[in-house]
Amino acid sequence: MTDSQTTLEVTNLNVSRAQAHVLFDINMKLHSKEIVACVGRNGAGKSTLLKSIVGFLKVDSGSVVGLGQSLTGQKPYAIARMGVKYVPQDKRVFSELTVRENLELGSYASGDYDWDKVINFFPKLKILMDRQAGHLSGGERQMLMIGRAILGSPQVILIDEPTEGLSPMIVQHLKHVFTELSKSASVLIVEQNLPLVCSIADRVYAIKEGRLVAELSGDKLTTAQCENYL
Repeated sequence: MTDSQTTLEVTNLNVSRAQAHVLFDINMKLHSKEIVACVGRNGAGKSTLLKSIVGFLKVDSGSVVGLGQSLTGQKPYAIARMGVKYVPQDKRVFSELTVRENLELGSYASGDYDWDKVINFFPKLKILMDRQAGHLSGGERQMLMIGRAILGSPQVILIDEPTEGLSPMIVQHLKHVFTELSKSASVLIVEQNLPLVCSIADRVYAIKEGRLVAELSGDKLTTAQCENYL
């Protein structure tokens, strides 16, 4: 479900890494209560795009506006406080801390101590509360990372390669989670799993060699359509 309100807008974005131009004049929008996917081959610039939006990479030129505020040049923690959350690809948690302590850090940062919504999305975390996060499986770490991100009730959530290396059962669960999250937030996903993308996304942006080459939309998105741009 979508509405016409724009929650995130990227305009003529150019980004370099190690003196190499990586993103070229990227333009994209995210609307309220919409799931948008970004697809492309490894090295196309997808992760760079997300990191640039949330302030982890410096922007050469162009602008990023989220929830009516300029995000360009802002620190990552400031962007998170504005209501734009980011779940990185590396599934990195505080390994020496328990699940409970990881969530406590997320609550401290957001001021939101309502863990019921996290448990509603990920019931398994309830029985893992006292387990050291470094001993979690990849799927359990992904649950924890998304759980931390939804504290504070963000209006925009960016998730990088959420299903990479996970079992089909976990992928199906995450598919349900993303659909539920989109009832209250805009969700931008970088994802290689094209069948998943086509089953949940309202729109798909295809990136090739740092350039936006297609925007696909409609109720009948197909894997073959997306593959044409990879």
